[in-house]
Amino acid sequence: MFSAIQDIDFYILDFLQTMARSPFWDRFFSFYTSLGDPFMFVCYAAVLLVIKKTRKDGLMVSGGMLTGLLVGQILIKHLVNRARPCWLRPEVVLLVKNPSDSSFPSGHTMTMTIFSLILIHNHPKLAFGLVPAWILLFYSRMYLYLHFPSDILAGIALGLIIGLLTIKVTPKIEKTINKRKKKLVFTSENSEE
Repeated sequence: MFSAIQDIDFYILDFLQTMARSPFWDRFFSFYTSLGDPFMFVCYAAVLLVIKKTRKDGLMVSGGMLTGLLVGQILIKHLVNRARPCWLRPEVVLLVKNPSDSSFPSGHTMTMTIFSLILIHNHPKLAFGLVPAWILLFYSRMYLYLHFPSDILAGIALGLIIGLLTIKVTPKIEKTINKRKKKLVFTSENSEE
């Protein structure tokens, strides 16, 4: 079954290499995929954290992305340890640096899914910009021969699960924090009397 999935994966990747490549898209996707690097998402989260109005968004995104890092990048990637398509077919000329970590799941896709889902949930109008950006990012990973389509699908699925859990858990965490704050204020008022 795994070899059948990989055959389909290679068919799609090879189709993209023969039918969709052009000098313009080569340059565009080589640049665009770098916007989804982990360091860039740390920067995006930092900007959200610094601005008071978006601080809650920044905390949610940071929590979700940290969970994604632990579950997807550290746990699953090391357990599955799937070779990247560019490792299996070194004859394909890479337009970007050859990654050193394994392929499954796509970390770029997972992180962008978590980031986009949380922000769209909190600010639905952002969907008009984030959904196209998300699609372009996961497409860039296949276009550049860095990930199999099944890696992308796994990244999307994992990102959706982590993003939805983050959205569901955040109000409970806020409630607990607010209860503790009230308890501290009540305790300090009593000690002053």
